[in-house]
Amino acid sequence: MSTDASALDLHGAFHVYDTTLRDGAQQEGLNLSVADKLSIARQLDDLGVGYIEGGWPGSNPKDTEFFRRAVDELDLRHARLAAFGSTRRAGMRAADDPMVAALRDSGAGVVTLVAKSHDKHVEKALRTTLEENLAMIRDTVGHLRAEGQQVFLDAEHFFDGYTDNRDYALEVLRTAYDAGADVIALCDTNGGMLPAWMADAVHDVIESTGVRVGIHAHNDSGCAVANSLAAIDAGATHVQGCINGYGERTGNADLVNVVANLELKLDRQVLPPGLLGEATRIAHAVAEVTNVPPTSRQPYVGSSAFAHKAGLHASAIKVDPDLYQHTDPAGVGNDMRLLVSEMAGRATIELKGKELGYDLGEDRDLVTRITEKVKEREAVGYTYEAADASFELLLMAEVEGRPPSYFEVESWRVITETLTHAREDEEAVSEATVKLLAAGVRYVVTGEGNGPVNALDQALRSAIGQAYPEIAKFELIDFKVRILDQGHGTDAVTRVLIETSDGATSWVTVGVGANVIEASWDALMDGFTYGLVRHHTD
Repeated sequence: MSTDASALDLHGAFHVYDTTLRDGAQQEGLNLSVADKLSIARQLDDLGVGYIEGGWPGSNPKDTEFFRRAVDELDLRHARLAAFGSTRRAGMRAADDPMVAALRDSGAGVVTLVAKSHDKHVEKALRTTLEENLAMIRDTVGHLRAEGQQVFLDAEHFFDGYTDNRDYALEVLRTAYDAGADVIALCDTNGGMLPAWMADAVHDVIESTGVRVGIHAHNDSGCAVANSLAAIDAGATHVQGCINGYGERTGNADLVNVVANLELKLDRQVLPPGLLGEATRIAHAVAEVTNVPPTSRQPYVGSSAFAHKAGLHASAIKVDPDLYQHTDPAGVGNDMRLLVSEMAGRATIELKGKELGYDLGEDRDLVTRITEKVKEREAVGYTYEAADASFELLLMAEVEGRPPSYFEVESWRVITETLTHAREDEEAVSEATVKLLAAGVRYVVTGEGNGPVNALDQALRSAIGQAYPEIAKFELIDFKVRILDQGHGTDAVTRVLIETSDGATSWVTVGVGANVIEASWDALMDGFTYGLVRHHTD
């Protein structure tokens, strides 16, 4: 993990803190692997957030492994990695608590501690005294600061505690701040606040305690973004949220919405200049990693956020786009769309091409051709937001006039055999046969696997590997399936995303087909081709 010093200076005045990998991962149906979390962290860093909360080391093996791998695998340019955890247990020194030790040894330069600020939670949930709770906060914050870590404190259930026992809730904040916590994030844990209430409470906290205040809002009342903005208007200088509004129950404040409102509406620069324009791409890329379909009506970054139907709107937009849009969609990297005649999105193609090393700006015909090809393929189900490798192959094919070719497939087939009277410990066996030409030699290879996709993978790598031994390094490390038109039942189009690694880096490819096997074959072909391109270019 590394962070540019100038980025830290930039975020000193105002903190944008993302908790997607911890609080967002608590969303029902969302399950992130360590590889997923590392991938999302890189995307969040590209957005320019100041802090990325990676999880709770010591609480589960996955989060512990994430922080271990992050040391070598994350090269953060803008963000600092934060480890989340709780204050020490009652009756124990912070220095002796193994959960505090996991935070101390996580490799993260920042620790966010959660502490009870509601007196009833202290007595009923922690089952300790109000005085001991303050001692737990004081001891843990002081210990981690002495170990050289920056400390933030999440005051859990703050607003409920503030309503029931204002004096104790404020004393929790003072205790943490006096012990060395840099920021006290006030948590609307139950998500029941309204903006006017939020503004009054935050103003009172700042006036009464002098602590540096942050806001952590949940969306149970539908006001998480509005509450965050109200808190900031009242003086909060640290905002927490999740990309795409992920989170438990109805979710957390959507961090993109908060940041876009601050920058585009209130003229407050809270991200490094220019990076807000990456918001749409990143929001959609993260949605592909989480395998949670993006919401088309999501403000700012949704595919329908700047979409207009034919008729009055379309006619007015031809004269002046601002007549029916609250802001320029380019500010968040989105496009205006006329639903009867979609706009090309040339700037996105040019920007992505430049990122991949292709200067497309001088050849308008080429950019138009690539844009139309992307639109054509996305219309049938492809997505390139989280599949950079497949997009780069498409780009290479258009730029060079032909796709990169290391092998030519004659045919493939796959058979799955299930024994009608098989024992419980006997699994169905799949067998795949691939016929192809590679380096001038024809190969006919059969592979077996514990499923049709695994069998195809084995057969394909065995055949290609005879011509290109470096294939042996390639390993399929992630596999995601999405049914695109569920209303068609078993006739639905299927999209598959496959992540492949060569042991040093990884890349993602996309395939679309009438069924999961065809889509997987499509993605596998791209995955091996892209890997060979990389190895033969190096």
